[in-house]
Amino acid sequence: MAAVYFARDEELGRAVAVKVLAEQLAGDDTFRERFLREARVAARLSHPNIVSVFDAGEDDGRPYIVMEYVEGSTLADELQRRERFTPAEAVDVGLQTCAGLTCAHEAGLVHRDVKPGNLLRRTDGVVKIADFGIARAAETTQLTMIGTVLGTAAYLSPEQAAGEQVTAAADLYSLGVVLYELLTGRTPHTFDSLTDLAKQREAPIAPIRELAVEVPEALEDVVMRCLARNPAYRPASAAELARELEAASPEASTRPMTAETARMPSAGGRRIADRRLWLALAAAVALIGVVLAFALPRHDSGPSTPAVQPVRPGSSPAERARNLAAWLRDHSG
Repeated sequence: MAAVYFARDEELGRAVAVKVLAEQLAGDDTFRERFLREARVAARLSHPNIVSVFDAGEDDGRPYIVMEYVEGSTLADELQRRERFTPAEAVDVGLQTCAGLTCAHEAGLVHRDVKPGNLLRRTDGVVKIADFGIARAAETTQLTMIGTVLGTAAYLSPEQAAGEQVTAAADLYSLGVVLYELLTGRTPHTFDSLTDLAKQREAPIAPIRELAVEVPEALEDVVMRCLARNPAYRPASAAELARELEAASPEASTRPMTAETARMPSAGGRRIADRRLWLALAAAVALIGVVLAFALPRHDSGPSTPAVQPVRPGSSPAERARNLAAWLRDHSG
């Protein structure tokens, strides 16, 4: 569908990748316009797990996009060399992909073509999602080669394959297929034609542990839930899927959770936490009263003692609590 060239941005002194659409696709006006529009939407996404889009335009009638250059390989290339990933590696890929998808979904953009060929892994292990916007543009044209269709169809959600409305749940299904393949070395359905695919989609999917016994049951359950035919039975969001993968991981994650996957507490949770903080502050104030009763100078006997310094103010409840704790340490005993 496109050719990718390594180039250098002389203005900013950085390596970039330039994707130029094939001539037969460039000749389709509807595709060209939609491709450029979707590429510009993708350019607004900024996330460490998404390949950045720097520019989009046309040159001699050929649409192109200028993207971040990622030094590494696609997961498709890695699968050809290794066949399968360890459960811990698969979870790591899933967590990073979920972080990127959360950013895109919150911006109203569904990828529609999550597959190993669109997931790049840098030499340092960072995973980046590529080709946001291109898949949606491709849906408007019939100029796609059958090999490309077959290569993509294995990762399409049932609703997407049926031409129904596509939501973020479709990306979670596709990611589930990717994780299944990383763990077992094959996709849930294997086929040689689109007719075979239609038949296989009605057949049950082989449980992961039948093909890879080393995969923990909890991880198998999470991935199989992503592959539910009914979108309502899949995880509610990419952030929820990330939390489930984290809980099912055979090893503790070595990567810090991002803002997308490590959400702030709910409003109810915040209210409970705030109430507990204020109760603690109230108890501390009461304790200060007791301490002051013994620490303040007395006028009925002996020489006076130095006045007790007040508690330092704070800009937030948490800072005020810390200042109270420090004051108590300094003035007790």
